[in-house]
Amino acid sequence: MTATPVSIGRRPSILPGDEGASGPLVDGFGRVHRDLRISLTDRCSLRCTYCMPEQGMEWLARTSILTLDEIERVARVAAAAGITTLRLTGGEPLLRPDIVEVVDRLARIRGVDGEPLHVAMTTNGIRLKELLPSLVDAGLRRLNISIDTIDRERFATLTRRDRLDDVLEGIEAARASGLRPLKLNAVAMRGVNDDELVDLVAFAIAHDAQLRFIEQMPLDAGHTWDRATMVTREEILETLSARWDLEPVPGRGGAPAERWTLAGETTSDGEPCTVGVIASVTAPFCGDCDRLRLTADGQLRNCLFSTSEYDLLPVLRGDASTDAAIDAVLRACIRGKLPGHAIDDPGFLQPARGMNAIGG
Repeated sequence: MTATPVSIGRRPSILPGDEGASGPLVDGFGRVHRDLRISLTDRCSLRCTYCMPEQGMEWLARTSILTLDEIERVARVAAAAGITTLRLTGGEPLLRPDIVEVVDRLARIRGVDGEPLHVAMTTNGIRLKELLPSLVDAGLRRLNISIDTIDRERFATLTRRDRLDDVLEGIEAARASGLRPLKLNAVAMRGVNDDELVDLVAFAIAHDAQLRFIEQMPLDAGHTWDRATMVTREEILETLSARWDLEPVPGRGGAPAERWTLAGETTSDGEPCTVGVIASVTAPFCGDCDRLRLTADGQLRNCLFSTSEYDLLPVLRGDASTDAAIDAVLRACIRGKLPGHAIDDPGFLQPARGMNAIGG
């Protein structure tokens, strides 16, 4: 069966040799892929201004959303091809009614080394207090929680929902759970929260967490991204350096965040506290990218900013569905990966999907 891409802008070529291939998922630039991001839904309990409009969103058809069995099947095939980490995203993954069973089923999958896959999640934290004990029992290993501001009025304005208390309760539950490293993600925005950078780091330290600042990226559903409103990596570091001495942490590998230790700050177990910056725009890490994405409606993406997708639904739901056919789509997608996202290229096109429909 031939992998069929869903083309957004241009149709990527599918090279021969994907059917029946074996071994790790290696692209044409030698990058070995070990991380699969799985979006469970495009729906969210917040309406962050940089992500989606307050009203008028067109949601994915429920019939196109992957079932638990389909998600598990893709994950098993990916594990057999060398994937070691699964990160569950959305939208908001905790809105999925079967989220605990999703974690339980995925955490039971073993990789080529015989070890269980590492199951992580990125969430807005709103339902964590309620669900976290069950998620930990099911096998969840790590959490990233998004929080762009700790100011109540600003939170309501930015997210268009008055849910800060729920998020804070979720972060406290995560702190008490012992899941480590615990990471808090904040998108840095000029004139919105750039006066809170130090406060956000201090908040993270108090909750035994690592703050990771993210440069605002062109992934909003309304396509209103403006580079001028983005707070850059250098600006973030300059602001933090006025409060802490920063020392680079070596050995980044394929991780999206560069990290720095914060002089004088330690975690509850005595380790140096760190802060991270994900500078996808001004300091892209494409050369070490090891990530592959699966959208909630079964589209494979080899880059967050890709304008092309590979449709797994006909393979998963066809009469002649086989694991080999799923593997072939995975390999076709990886072999079509470009060297980088080219945000700074004059011809750069923002993906047609917003971040909520792509998955983090």
